[in-house]
Amino acid sequence: MRAKTKLAQTLGAGKWAITAECLPPRGADPSAVKKLAACFSAVLDAVVVADNHHDVRSSALACAALLAGEKLEPMLSMVTRDRNRVALESDVLGAAALGIRNFLCLTGTHQSLGTSPKAAGSYDLDATQLSLALSRMADDGFDFSGNKLDAAPDLFVAASAHPYLRPMELNLLGLRKKVAAGAQAIMTDAITELAGFEQWMEAVRSAGIDKKVAIIASVRPENVEIARKVRTVPGVRGIHLLSGGSEHLVAQVIKDASLA
Repeated sequence: MRAKTKLAQTLGAGKWAITAECLPPRGADPSAVKKLAACFSAVLDAVVVADNHHDVRSSALACAALLAGEKLEPMLSMVTRDRNRVALESDVLGAAALGIRNFLCLTGTHQSLGTSPKAAGSYDLDATQLSLALSRMADDGFDFSGNKLDAAPDLFVAASAHPYLRPMELNLLGLRKKVAAGAQAIMTDAITELAGFEQWMEAVRSAGIDKKVAIIASVRPENVEIARKVRTVPGVRGIHLLSGGSEHLVAQVIKDASLA
């Protein structure tokens, strides 16, 4: 069963969705998460908790649970780079038991590029395979190995896409695979210029993909004008603010870009 989260309900009603990124703290003080929670507006449909994207931080799962305790709706990022299918499955079930029902499936940037160059990567699954595994969990009640679960979790599954990847045929092939795997929303990488993004969206619309999945465009806080204009691009269903650790800017960007 797919979760009726705030984000799912907003998208299901055909409304514009707004999400924002949260980077977990580098320490073990839970009050740091409470301070982050205070930065986020009630208009957000979800707070996307990053999973050791650029550097090693506190557990994304723990941060998401603490945010939920502050009455925010988290989306837990899950990077397959760092965990095999056993750990991923266990984390998903544990997160669902804690009331976390939104998941963003990511393969992750290779650890040698900054996160922890000496660490060994897992890459047991990629983001598409994880999306499929979570969809089967929610829809059919099976674990990653095909065994029936005692209690199936309610999940909202999202994945990512790179709008500037070319050739376009290869880009759309990867996107179709994620949609076929059960992704209900696609969050793009950061939109840095509109022309290339609009070209990608035109191809997405021509392929009818925007009718099958909600496209959410990601924008950095400093690109207020892009955030304002991206809302006018046909087929875009929402915006994701990539705070990059500047969570305190989110509310002001929402106001300045007239997003809500």
